[in-house]
Amino acid sequence: MGKVWQGAHIRLRAVEPDDWETFFRWNQDSDQARRLDFVHFPISAEATRKYIAERAGVRPAERPDDAYALVIEDAMGAAVGGIATHACDRRVGSFAYGLNVLPEHRGRGYATDAVRLVLRYMFRERRYQKCTIQVYDFNEASVRLHERLGFRREGCLRRMGYTDGQYFDVLVYGITAEEFAALP
Repeated sequence: MGKVWQGAHIRLRAVEPDDWETFFRWNQDSDQARRLDFVHFPISAEATRKYIAERAGVRPAERPDDAYALVIEDAMGAAVGGIATHACDRRVGSFAYGLNVLPEHRGRGYATDAVRLVLRYMFRERRYQKCTIQVYDFNEASVRLHERLGFRREGCLRRMGYTDGQYFDVLVYGITAEEFAALP
């Protein structure tokens, strides 16, 4: 069976109140923000501290929506990124997630491990049957990652993303619980 939150290269853990400085630093990376969503207005250190303290103080059983934020740690215990489930629909059995691995930690298998752990948990423990994610077409690393993980491209939303003064296509990828279970 193995450890639920331990991968070959990483461990997923809950957000802790002391993580606020890490999240504050991550929020300063405009290039990363563009890959994930868009560049938001600056958030103060105090607002970040309060937000992270609030997230850290919620027990998973108190969340009715299965939307969880997890920190990705390397083998040395350093925070190298994060993954968060969202758009969880228990009636349909579908969910999505957002993923972030810091540039200096990419190419080491951390994102692959994190996604596999979240998929395994959501499919095997929470009874979800489908994961759908959206990727900007310019984020070639994310496209390759999800195709390598067995996600199928289900569509293209033309010019539905906007950042850095340009419109981009949003690619939709999905994987079912059965497709995931059939992977080696």
